[in-house]
Formats: sequence, C-alpha cells, structure tokens
Amino acid sequence: MYERVGGEPFFEALVDRFYEGVASDPVLRPLYPGDLELPNEHLRLFLIQYWGGPRSYDERRGHPRLRMRHAPFAIGLAERDAWLRLMLAALAERGIDPGDEAEMAEYFRGAATQLINQAGRRPR
Repeated sequence: MYERVGGEPFFEALVDRFYEGVASDPVLRPLYPGDLELPNEHLRLFLIQYWGGPRSYDERRGHPRLRMRHAPFAIGLAERDAWLRLMLAALAERGIDPGDEAEMAEYFRGAATQLINQAGRRPR
C-alpha cells in the first residue's frame, strides 16, 4: 500500500490535512497539546510503517501499543466520530485508487473504534 499510494508524500499530505481539521475541531482539539507538530509526526510515521513503509516509528518510539498510548485520553463515541470524520475527509481528498481508499478507510474505522475507552460498549 505504501508504494501504491505514493509513499511518504502521500502520508505527509494525509496527516497534514487531518491535523488542519484537528486544529479547529471543538471535540478533538482539547485532547492534543498546544503544538500539533509532534502528534503529526507520530501519526505520519505510524501510518507509513503500518502501510508498509520504513519502520521509523518503531525505531523512534518502540512498539505502537495504540490502546496503551491513548489510554490517558478520554475517547468516547463523539471523539471517535470526530476523528473518523476528519481522517476520512483527508483520505477522500487524496484521490487514490478507490480500492486502496476503501481498505484504508476500513482500517481507520476499526482502529478508531478500538481506542474508545469511555463508558459504554464499543460498537461493532
């Protein structure tokens, strides 16, 4: 997937666009530090690695352990939905092959749902 979508430039544009949305989102913005540069880098490196690119994320941060890393943040349905809305919009803007877009979107839906850590059951 990493190569098919255009490598690092694709993921840089995807994550930059996503964080442009986070910067003004009333649900997500409070979950992030004042400076979004480091979260941007972490997400970009993680996605590059996850989709078959260089393993820079592991080299810099170790195993992703997504649930553990997100445990300090209150993530409920509203946060999951806001995150998905911004990420799927950023993905749609990239104009990649529809099959690749669908595969990535499915991953994002599942990953975002797995990070819910607030009262109530996670949807299936």
